[in-house]
Amino acid sequence: MHEEEPLDAYLARHDAKIGRLQAVHAYGPLRGQHVDPDQPRLIQRWNGTAWEFAALAADLKEAQKILHPPKNEPAGLEPAEPAFRPMAPGRGRHRKA
Repeated sequence: MHEEEPLDAYLARHDAKIGRLQAVHAYGPLRGQHVDPDQPRLIQRWNGTAWEFAALAADLKEAQKILHPPKNEPAGLEPAEPAFRPMAPGRGRHRKA
């Protein structure tokens, strides 16, 4: 029998991923980050539903600085709150009281 995860635990695990950054090639097919290190990279942020544009880096080295800033420097991009949280707590027809 399959045991369901409590909603609070699921929401905590789901919301922990919001704001995560990734770098992808600005054009062309999806490839490994090590391929064409001199090409521009799009920095994308996970909003809880989809990846959205956050910044543009000139090359892989600059993208790595945004994704992994040195410990003594503030992060290059601040985590943003998602505009829409489909699993936010609240009232609705579909929720049990």
